[in-house]
Amino acid sequence: MSRVVKVGSVVMGGDHPVVVQTMTKTDTRDVASTIRQIHELELRGCELVRLAVKDMEAARALRTIKREVPIPLVADIHFDPRLALASIEAGVDKIRLNPSNIKDPAMLREVARTAKSASVPIRVGANLGSMNPDLTRSERAQALAEEALREARLLEEADFHDIVVS
Repeated sequence: MSRVVKVGSVVMGGDHPVVVQTMTKTDTRDVASTIRQIHELELRGCELVRLAVKDMEAARALRTIKREVPIPLVADIHFDPRLALASIEAGVDKIRLNPSNIKDPAMLREVARTAKSASVPIRVGANLGSMNPDLTRSERAQALAEEALREARLLEEADFHDIVVS
């Protein structure tokens, strides 16, 4: 099923065109370099940009970056739900969670509640990097899909529905 999800000024899903998006290569804590790279990406047609949020300093930098760039920002979060909460507080337009990274169900519900309150969608971004390499390719693909759907179900159980799965 395809839902329409609004990410800042960009609308995704349904019959809307595919959105051009990428991820910065800069250290998000280096605000000037990150802003410069986002402007360059925008000139090349990027409509949505994801930034690594590895620590609280990076999460705090998002507020300044957000003020200086016109395109929607996605905070890429791994393991620490406090970084997701701080990124939402900083004004990002979407967060990206890797399935199973937030182990505490209560914290995942808190992230979902905060995101819903701020109208911030969550991208469940699964990738093979977190899969057991001993599985066959088709087993990994199946496990990857199951993990993404499980995470989406957990968010839906928390009454959160602005979910993008990739």
